[in-house]
Amino acid sequence: MNYSPNKMLKLLQSRNFNFKKNFGQNFIVDENIIKAIIDKSDIDEDTTILEIGPGAGSLTYYLAQYADKVLCYEIDTTLKPILKDNLSEFNNVEIIYEDFLKANVVNKIKEYNPKKLYVIANLPYYITTPIIVKIIEDDLPVERIIVMVQKEVGDRFKATPGSRDYSSLSVFINYYYDVRKIMDISKNVFIPKPKVDSIVVEFSKKKDLLYVKNKEIFFKLIRDSFKYKRKTLRNNLKDYNLDIINNVLKGYDYDLSVRAEQLSLEIFVQIANKIS
Repeated sequence: MNYSPNKMLKLLQSRNFNFKKNFGQNFIVDENIIKAIIDKSDIDEDTTILEIGPGAGSLTYYLAQYADKVLCYEIDTTLKPILKDNLSEFNNVEIIYEDFLKANVVNKIKEYNPKKLYVIANLPYYITTPIIVKIIEDDLPVERIIVMVQKEVGDRFKATPGSRDYSSLSVFINYYYDVRKIMDISKNVFIPKPKVDSIVVEFSKKKDLLYVKNKEIFFKLIRDSFKYKRKTLRNNLKDYNLDIINNVLKGYDYDLSVRAEQLSLEIFVQIANKIS
C-alpha cells in the first residue's frame, strides 16, 4: 500500500483493533514527522535497523524503503494482520512477536551481521529506559539510536551537569553515547493522544570510552551518589572511603558538600578509579 495516516486509521478500524494501555500504544500518524525522522537518520543501503514496538508499521514502512534490513520486535500479536497488510510489499522486514526485554537480541543481531546497526523507534513510554539500558548492557553494536520518547525522559537522557534533569541515568548513558535533541513532537500527532508531549533524541556512540577500572564499582558509585538527590556526597556515600573521594573532588575545586548533580562524568570516573 502507499502509506498515509488515513489509510492506516481505516485499516486499524477495519480490523477492530483495540489500543492497549498496558503496552503503551500510541501510534504516530503524522507523515511529515516520520519523513523528518528518516531525513535526519542518515540511513543507507548498508544500514540495518532495529525497531522496538513498530505498532501499525507507520515508521517501519519508511525505514524499509531506505535501509538494507529492518528487524522489529513487537509484543502485541494482535497486530500481526495489520503489519502484514501494511508491509506486504517489502521483503527486507522481519517482525519478531516477542517481548524485546526478554529476547535474546544478541544472537539475532549476530545472524544479521550488519555493516551498520541503528535503533530507530517510537518507544513505549512505560519501558523507554529499560529498553535503552538493555541495548547498552547487551553490548549491541549500535552506532546510533534515534528514538521518540516522552519529553521528560528525553530531557533526562540529554541532561548536563548542574541542570535540573541531570541524574544517574544521564551519567550512565553519557558514558557510552553523546545525546542531543533532534526535534520536539506534539502529543497531537499520535493516536490515541498521550497526555504529554514527546521529543526525538539521537544517541551517537562514543568511539573512545573513558578508562574505567571496574565498571561494576563505577555504576554503583553513580547510583549511590544520586540516591537522595537533595543530599550531599558526604551523606550519600557514607559507606565509601570519603578521604579518597574528597581528595579527588579537591582537584576539581569541590568537596564532600557537593551534590551529585554538579559533577561531570569525568569526575565520577576519577573517583571510581581511585576507590577500585
